[in-house]
Amino acid sequence: MPAEWEPQAAIWLSWPHNRATWPGQFRPVPPAFALFVAQISRFQAVRINAAAGLQSRAKRLCAAAGADLSRVTFYDHPTNDAWCRDHGPLFVKNDRTGEVAVTDWRFNAWGGKYPPYDLDNTIPQKISRRLKLRRFHHDMVLEGGSLDVNGCGLLLTSEQCLLNPNRNPQLRQSQIERNLCDYLGVTKIFWVGEGIVGDDTDGHIDDIARFFKPDGFVAATETNSRDANHRILRAVNERLQSFRTPAGKKFDLVSLPMPSPVAFKGQRVPASYANFLVINGAVLVPTFRQKKRDAAACEIIGGCFPGRQVVPLDAYHLIWGLGTLHCLSQQQPA
Repeated sequence: MPAEWEPQAAIWLSWPHNRATWPGQFRPVPPAFALFVAQISRFQAVRINAAAGLQSRAKRLCAAAGADLSRVTFYDHPTNDAWCRDHGPLFVKNDRTGEVAVTDWRFNAWGGKYPPYDLDNTIPQKISRRLKLRRFHHDMVLEGGSLDVNGCGLLLTSEQCLLNPNRNPQLRQSQIERNLCDYLGVTKIFWVGEGIVGDDTDGHIDDIARFFKPDGFVAATETNSRDANHRILRAVNERLQSFRTPAGKKFDLVSLPMPSPVAFKGQRVPASYANFLVINGAVLVPTFRQKKRDAAACEIIGGCFPGRQVVPLDAYHLIWGLGTLHCLSQQQPA
């Protein structure tokens, strides 16, 4: 599985339509999503799963947002929800032949929390068929947001998610690791503990820590000791500091401050700048209408990816669905 910063053929998305995902706040979501499409289309192709009946309005919204529609393709792939990072395929690449293939894992809506998810579970197969790519299927439950790779054999994940009994209670940790190694071409798995408050995915890694180069992590930190995330993220950072590269060296570790807490009707949501998306020539950073913190996060993430344009994207409406840019997207390697 290539690292996210390696060349991409396209970004896959799934058009938002499930009003229950953004209860009482759905109306601004499709226009915000269209702005996301528009920003990606400045740099590369966008491929969108959407039932045929959704496509006409979706195209109008994307055009109004300024998308380069010559780079945007809609596929008649109906979904239950919009979280393509988790229900989409995990693409792998053969470095010797250049062949790109699809790995297709079982999706159960984060431990069965949000049925139905039958349509979402068909997306990898539909994409592999449409693109005529080989598909490697495995019955293990796995979501793309639960892992991050450096493209050189290392994978980062959390115990709270992958070892959760609502995912694969029949599998031991060693069996889960073997499946990841066999299907994603990794050789070493690093485990951190738990994820941030409000995260209904049970600790997805893309809200807490990410590779930004083969030997470097960028990790969310909470400096307010009274905040519930302070202890959680301190423990994550302690784990990251203890890890060693295959050469036996410490990883470079960059601290990424958290936004101030964001809540909706008294419910805290998992707002995190670590949910950025790397694309060809740019990195898209979710922002939360917190001027100083947003700017600081963009500067730090920009420093992690020199030579890429930093594109802040207002995720205020998206985060009510409990995810933002990275959760909504899945990269297809070139």
